[in-house]
Amino acid sequence: MNSARPTPAHPAARAALAALLLLPLALAGCAGAPAPVVTATVTVTPTPTPTPTPTPTSVPEAVVAPDPTITPNAEAVPAEPLPEGPAVDLGAAVGAAGAPVTDGAGAPSSYSVLEGDDFFAIAQRFDLPVQQLLRMNPSVSGLGEDIYIRDVINLDWTTTG
Repeated sequence: MNSARPTPAHPAARAALAALLLLPLALAGCAGAPAPVVTATVTVTPTPTPTPTPTPTSVPEAVVAPDPTITPNAEAVPAEPLPEGPAVDLGAAVGAAGAPVTDGAGAPSSYSVLEGDDFFAIAQRFDLPVQQLLRMNPSVSGLGEDIYIRDVINLDWTTTG
């Protein structure tokens, strides 16, 4: 052994020595110089809100409205009276399938509401305008929409229900 450097006798010791010698070279490229720390000081000074200066305005002159012209409505035209007359039974139909009560002359005088009946169908069956049937039956509310089973509908125009 002529070498100037001593060599370890054990191979594991040689590997450890080589790793120690190469470690600084391996780590040299990993970490760069630390970044400088920048410190800034900010001072906030509140700015007061300016007070608005009022804008002068001119005072408008008083506006005088002209006297309105009053035009009366046209004369009301009276509604044509509904035809009044005895009810005529045109026969049972959907929405008015029950049997009416008749007077001594055989004319229908009243009708008892059954399940499924409606006021419009009853008016059609007895050949009466709905408005006339409503006028003949003031106890029926809701324009005839509120009738119930066993309600009695007056069909005699000479009497009101």
